[in-house]
Parts: sequence; structure tokens; C-alpha cells
Amino acid sequence: MNRMATQEVQEHIKNNKDASIIDVRETEEVKAGKIPGAVNTPLGLIEFRLQDIDKSKEHILVCRSGNRSGMATNILESRGYNVINMDGGMLDWDGPTE
Repeated sequence: MNRMATQEVQEHIKNNKDASIIDVRETEEVKAGKIPGAVNTPLGLIEFRLQDIDKSKEHILVCRSGNRSGMATNILESRGYNVINMDGGMLDWDGPTE
């Protein structure tokens, strides 16, 4: 599994304005704040929304602590997606939120 620390993700986003961030937390959790531009697709819906995830792009997966995004990373990796899990999740995130 590919991983990035929150600081690495912040740097990646700064250098790649079209970076794809998928937040797999539940909708209620995301209301408290998410990484700007992140798309919310709760973990339980990932397999039902595969058609909405561009297989030609790299995606960074985010959750509260890194556990659910790790599960989502495994699901998508097994289907041929290029994905990276953000270690530490939003608990470790000190960058901007919206």
C-alpha cells in the first residue's frame, strides 16, 4: 500500500492543483471540515461508486485517522486504481479545511 504523511499530502496538493483527494468519512464527519477540493465518498459506498473514480488518475484517500482510508486503498488497489493512503488522517491534518 502506498502511503503519504499529512505534510507530504499538503506539499503534493500545493504542487499539483488538480490532485484528487477522496474523503471516505461519513457525510456528518465531513461537515466538521475537509481538505479543500476533496470529494466525499463514504467507505461503505466506494464499491458502488467505482464508475465515478477516474482510473487514469492518482487518488489520495483520507479519513479521520487513516484506518478507513487504508481499507478503501486496499479495495481500490485490488481493482487496479492508483491510490495512496494519507497516514494519520484528519486527526494529523494541520492544513487548510473547508
